[in-house]
Amino acid sequence: MAAQISTGTSELRDITRMERIGAHSHIRGLGLDDRLEPRANSQGMVGQAKARKAAGLILKMVQEGRIAGRAILMAGPPSTGKTAIAMGMAQTLGSDVPFTMIAASEVFSLSLSKTEALTQAFRRSIGVRIKEETEIIEGEVVELQIDQSLTGATKTGKLTIKTTDMETVYDLGHKMIDALRKEKVIAGDVIIVDKASGKVTKLGRSFARSRDYDAMGADTKFVQCPDGEIQKRKEVVHTVSLHEIDVINSRTQGFSLCSLAELRDQINSKVGEWKEEGKAEIIPGVLFIDEVHMLDIECFSFLNRALEDELAPIVIMASNRGMARIRDRVLIISTRPYEPEDIEQIIKIRCQEEDVNLTEGSLAVLTSMASQTTLRYALNLISCADIVAKKRKADAVDVDDLRRSVQWLKEQQGTMIFDEEAPPQDVQMQI
Repeated sequence: MAAQISTGTSELRDITRMERIGAHSHIRGLGLDDRLEPRANSQGMVGQAKARKAAGLILKMVQEGRIAGRAILMAGPPSTGKTAIAMGMAQTLGSDVPFTMIAASEVFSLSLSKTEALTQAFRRSIGVRIKEETEIIEGEVVELQIDQSLTGATKTGKLTIKTTDMETVYDLGHKMIDALRKEKVIAGDVIIVDKASGKVTKLGRSFARSRDYDAMGADTKFVQCPDGEIQKRKEVVHTVSLHEIDVINSRTQGFSLCSLAELRDQINSKVGEWKEEGKAEIIPGVLFIDEVHMLDIECFSFLNRALEDELAPIVIMASNRGMARIRDRVLIISTRPYEPEDIEQIIKIRCQEEDVNLTEGSLAVLTSMASQTTLRYALNLISCADIVAKKRKADAVDVDDLRRSVQWLKEQQGTMIFDEEAPPQDVQMQI
């Protein structure tokens, strides 16, 4: 967000809002009911009813602690929702559950040994929910004054903050000013400041300031002004991955693999102590390995051993190969090609996510193209065609916009880095 801010008078102008839409940002879960029966269209999931039901059953077993030392293999043709189901499983487990996605080819391309690359992926997928009691400052910002020298070397300021019961002025130092600027705190924001670490968390805008602005972003959150004391003790919960703890603690001890292995053992022991004392909770996340058929026997041997560890995450593998030699320790979930009506629903969901309007004809063409080529190819055309439509100032994407997008891709395929992966040239666009 870019804005002109005057912290004393609480003015905000020239608001620009930008969001990035990911390939699976519409996925909110597996779309199952309480009996683990798949809904036709729910939480961004369409079709693949049997695969979703199987994934939900496996998640239920994980949550009840009835499954360990096993992995899940998503097997099916390309563009049949394997990655979407994996992300749905992660979303179902919880918003703070770590989700790590890697391609098997990354294991060989990184400047690390294969086992070290897999170890880091495993530890990025294991969360530690740490509970601690800390002293915080919580309230609504009344005024924020920052004074800076001409050279910019010294900064001083004052923060006026209030609750419904009291108001206090705090002197600000250099680090605190930087933290407030980083969070873009202005008058009217309700914030929490951790006194020990100096971390600033913006909870939202005060309801009392809701009418002070003509333009607000769609994601603006309004909250009540806190009551009681400004300074109070509160239980704070932080969720970090084991890999983040490894990186923080290894900065002072170097990155040699020998010392790093010893450091990880110490961290595992310490996390185990925190768990026994009730200070921390282990959150097994999801590690999604795509193109798993590219891994060699050394990698599979490592995975077999790692799955037996007490801190192992849920490992989901995906492959579009019909036959594979290695199927030990895996629960296989098969996916099937989407039906045309399912493809049409997915295209509608993606258009809603990307804020794109399609005519009936262009929707039928995209559905046909997805059946002839792949769903991914058809979905990637949506944004291209939308740009073409906006260029001619149209409200909706028409068939001609799709045709021009396909033609442009054909013309540009020779300039692409991987021209062997060029889009199909014989796409029939018939209504």
